[in-house]
Amino acid sequence: MSSSRVVVERFDSKLLKGNPLRDHSEREISIYLPPDYEANRKYPIVYGLVGFGGTGRMIYNVDPFVEDLQAKMDRLIESGKCGPMIIAMVDCFTRLGGSQYVNSSAVGRYEDYITDEIVPFVESRFHCGRRGIWGKSSGGFGAMILGMKHPDVFSALADHSGDAGFELCYIQDFPVALKLFREAGGPKAWLDNYWKKPNRKLSDDFAALDALAMSACYSPNPNSPHMGIDFPFDLQTGEWKDDVWARWKEWDPVRLVERYAENLKKLRLIYIDCGTKDEFNLQWGARTLHEKLSRMEIKHHYEEFDDGHMNITYRYDASLPKLYEALAE
Repeated sequence: MSSSRVVVERFDSKLLKGNPLRDHSEREISIYLPPDYEANRKYPIVYGLVGFGGTGRMIYNVDPFVEDLQAKMDRLIESGKCGPMIIAMVDCFTRLGGSQYVNSSAVGRYEDYITDEIVPFVESRFHCGRRGIWGKSSGGFGAMILGMKHPDVFSALADHSGDAGFELCYIQDFPVALKLFREAGGPKAWLDNYWKKPNRKLSDDFAALDALAMSACYSPNPNSPHMGIDFPFDLQTGEWKDDVWARWKEWDPVRLVERYAENLKKLRLIYIDCGTKDEFNLQWGARTLHEKLSRMEIKHHYEEFDDGHMNITYRYDASLPKLYEALAE
């Protein structure tokens, strides 16, 4: 058996050119090709979305404590637990730490970038069959959103610990963000200072970055003086803004499942899991999704496991074989 390969392609996006954050339009796509890849055979393909603060290539990094994706897929295929398939890891990182894989006037057209540019680009170079989309955390959110909105593009989705149940997973970061924004003289000044720091992984800074990024994705406003973003709290007093929060809720998967019920019924697999000790309280959103999908009689696979949010790539052992099974011709 020949070895698997990870091929790194570069793609210069027309849709990301001139984006509001001036992020690079040229990105890498890291593509896993299974052992004995043959040019005359079609393989199921899964597009992978990483969590907030990550890039697609990170999942292939060598870590002595964590099995990288290439080694994981090789093991699953060799053991017979999963068939051979292609995995394309997408890079949608931004100066705000992420894009949530949606279109936003404050961030860029990352949903269209994936569906209209990346998918055709990858599949013009490799022999691909049915498509799935798969991710963890913000990537799980992206997989759920793109899967439910585009069943004509993706035939299956897998959502590991994805953002959902916004009241319980996001609001806890807002007081920290508000404090840091005020001290810095506003969100833009805080962001400029953040990128000058030698250590950008302090917990308070990460909470502020997350609140800034989510506001940019869920409540952009080209007319706002604050980076083209409306925040769900007043930047001086902290007063809650119900009208802005209502726009956030329009992106919450637990509220979208009813709207996209007919699309979800078209999918060959909806996989959802979450740890019972998730540090961002995402188990509540996952449970709500499970309950609503069950009530609407939409077939899906749901699991909870005894762990938190971090270092759970071992859970891919459960989702990747199911994606292959759903996508295989």
